[in-house]
Amino acid sequence: QVQLVESGGGLVQAGGSLRLSCAASGRTFSSYAMGWFRQAPGKEREFVAAISYSSGRTDYADSVKGRFTISRDNRKNMMYLQMNSLKPGDTAVYYCAADRSYTIVLHSPDYWGQGTQVTVSS
Repeated sequence: QVQLVESGGGLVQAGGSLRLSCAASGRTFSSYAMGWFRQAPGKEREFVAAISYSSGRTDYADSVKGRFTISRDNRKNMMYLQMNSLKPGDTAVYYCAADRSYTIVLHSPDYWGQGTQVTVSS
């Protein structure tokens, strides 16, 4: 089992940048595929990005490609989401997620953090 805690959210102007962090508990962090999801007010939660166990593979939602970068540091049990060129449409609660299966982490991971708010003002 893994526990996840996000940090780094906040208020930023359009065009700005933020870096989200996800701290994971446990000794087997490298055996989990990791992902980021987000949920805007009145909308369903949606996939943002995912990264495989050793960072060999990453996937992104079309809406964030070229602007967001997912990364992880298995030595520190940490995952990150660098968000650049932020838009008001990126405003949402961002969730860190984990699953032992990379395929499943893209859609319905087993483990979730509590979320961190990102607000982009125009």
